[in-house]
Amino acid sequence: MNQGNAADKLDTSQSDTPQLPSACRPVQSHDDILPAYRGTPVEELLAYHNLGEPFTQHPKPELLIGTCMDFRIEFRIPRDFAYVIRVGGANLRGLEFHVSLAVASGVQAICLIGHDQCAMSRVADREEEFVRGLVEQADWGDHEAQIHYETYSPRFAIGNEIEFVRSETARLSRYYPRMLVAPLFYSVQDRELYQVDMG
Repeated sequence: MNQGNAADKLDTSQSDTPQLPSACRPVQSHDDILPAYRGTPVEELLAYHNLGEPFTQHPKPELLIGTCMDFRIEFRIPRDFAYVIRVGGANLRGLEFHVSLAVASGVQAICLIGHDQCAMSRVADREEEFVRGLVEQADWGDHEAQIHYETYSPRFAIGNEIEFVRSETARLSRYYPRMLVAPLFYSVQDRELYQVDMG
């Protein structure tokens, strides 16, 4: 897995100002929204979540959001606006049928939303904790838990968060060539959404 450039690696030190990769573009006004997203559900998402725009009614979902299962992620969006798939690391590999169901139902865009401090980016550093947790919490044997980790961690680990969002956005764009696929980043520090430069 490409670990990304130094500029794309996260500084997770505590600060009042979020320490995010340079690839993240803030959205503090409509003027900050990239031209490719204007007039699309991606612009609406950013306006609802970041700019606090009043909710409007949506007869049916216009957007598919793919994001992480992390409990700290919460979106400010109206009911019926979006389908949301939550999975560790926002890794949609193996979930293409779920994505296709939303696409076939008429969504106009896909947002892939990664986040800082993602546990799936540090799976390789958590082997002992993972195995011990399964032994203590689920009554697994040491060997069984170790085999489980060794079997699945390479498949689900994402490496650098920004590089994964970029690569998964590119993959989904190839899979659904007529769909707008937007890479975004959620800061668990300030709970804002950021646009990600594809690099």
